[in-house]
Amino acid sequence: ENMAVNSTAYLEQDENGKNKALGNPTEAALLLWLHEQGTDYLTVRTKAKVLEQLAFSTERKFMATLVRSSLDNRTILYVKGAPEIVLSRCSGVATPKGIIPVSEWQESIEKQLSEYQNQAMRTLGFAYRTVENDRHDGIESLLDGNWTFLGIVAISDPVREDVPAAVQKCMQAGIDVKIVTGDTAATAREVGRQIGLWNDATDSGEQIISGTEFEQLADAEAALRAQKLKIMCRARPTDKQRLVQLLKQSGAVVAVTGDGTNDAPALNYADVGLSMGSGTSVAKEASDITLLDDSFNSIATAVMWGRSLYHNIQRFILFQLTINLSALLIVLVGSLLGHELPLTVPQMLWVNMIIDTFAAAALASLPPDPRVMDEKPRKTANFIITTPMRRHILGIGISFAVFLLGMMFWFDYSEGGISKYELSVFFTTFVMLQFWNMFNAKAFLSRTSAFKHLKASTGFLIVLVIILVGQYLIVQFGEDVFRTHPLSWKDWGILIGGTSLVLWIGEIARLLSRKNGRK
Repeated sequence: ENMAVNSTAYLEQDENGKNKALGNPTEAALLLWLHEQGTDYLTVRTKAKVLEQLAFSTERKFMATLVRSSLDNRTILYVKGAPEIVLSRCSGVATPKGIIPVSEWQESIEKQLSEYQNQAMRTLGFAYRTVENDRHDGIESLLDGNWTFLGIVAISDPVREDVPAAVQKCMQAGIDVKIVTGDTAATAREVGRQIGLWNDATDSGEQIISGTEFEQLADAEAALRAQKLKIMCRARPTDKQRLVQLLKQSGAVVAVTGDGTNDAPALNYADVGLSMGSGTSVAKEASDITLLDDSFNSIATAVMWGRSLYHNIQRFILFQLTINLSALLIVLVGSLLGHELPLTVPQMLWVNMIIDTFAAAALASLPPDPRVMDEKPRKTANFIITTPMRRHILGIGISFAVFLLGMMFWFDYSEGGISKYELSVFFTTFVMLQFWNMFNAKAFLSRTSAFKHLKASTGFLIVLVIILVGQYLIVQFGEDVFRTHPLSWKDWGILIGGTSLVLWIGEIARLLSRKNGRK
């Protein structure tokens, strides 16, 4: 009756006739166990009349329901919650021989609890109190103690198979993982051990603390302790929120996971709040992201995608600024020396299309790279353009500008000035330099060959084909609009082959960089 009535969970059957839990998963587990024992919880719940109910809270650590029992028509207070809290308020223990003093059973109960908790099992204690002659001043007046202990249950909440690997991915990526739970120290420590977070040989008392102990620490001491913590057990919502605040004050970017109403303050205050798809609506409203599969592995995947996207943005900026710098220098130097840029407005529009639309599509569509999880987190204050990016932009941009300016002056000083044919050669050279440089932008930050995972980069390949085909059509058939002159196949071969040196030089530089890295 305690399990069935002192609960807010329900069971319903799905389309396959299997029982599906609704509400608190811990309470639902108890109802499922009753069902397996052949007891219909709903029948028991209907027969008993609920007079008053006190919801579970992390401060009290128990739930209580006052009912008119169907067993002997008496008013009974039913309690379930943290075993050590429930047991501490009990004066007797219900046994087959009757009610006996707690002192005779306490050692045995605590030993059994310890065994369960050391197996990472969640434990609950049950108790009741009979109200004689219905004399009471509400449920609050019956919480002072004098309860009778009924027993304990242990619920196995096994770690998902993918969690240890996901936790290791996060730790390898420089992310500190911390367990904040309402469970006991033994249970939390065993869960930590199973997921690879806790090591009995190297971790000590500095890495674990209870919510009560954490509350008693001064802010300065708590901030230092928060850096070292791996596990906070018997935590309350205020403890979780304070931990988040102290970590943020130290400069950390904090992500918090949670599924309950009590997690809402910490979820809301974190830099990134991650609620569970099976969690409460309050938790979902307070969070930034909802994990529909309730999987920690999704967090590791999100980090990988986030870092990969950031790198793709850097690659796009690198590519765009390289082109813009070379174009700017050509216009600036050419105008100072009395020359105009030998590109028409339509040609410049095509180049801008390559720079913005096509380059963004190509580089943003690159698939995520799992190797980004080997990197350490960047500081939020870091500028998006790094020192290697600056060197690349300046080096390549200036090199392109010098080469193109040389072509322009060579053509200009030839007999008869710059012809339409030479303008087409200049225009195509300018575009093909950027075409091959896009490969270098793709490989930037990875130090691998630009051809690696090229087959998987479908969007990148499509954009390359569009640029190549578009350039061919413009030059061969856009004479009136783009002021071009058709080129021979030999010309195309020389231009494509010659400008491809940009890629091969980049490949050699990356090969040498990998060799130096291995040394």
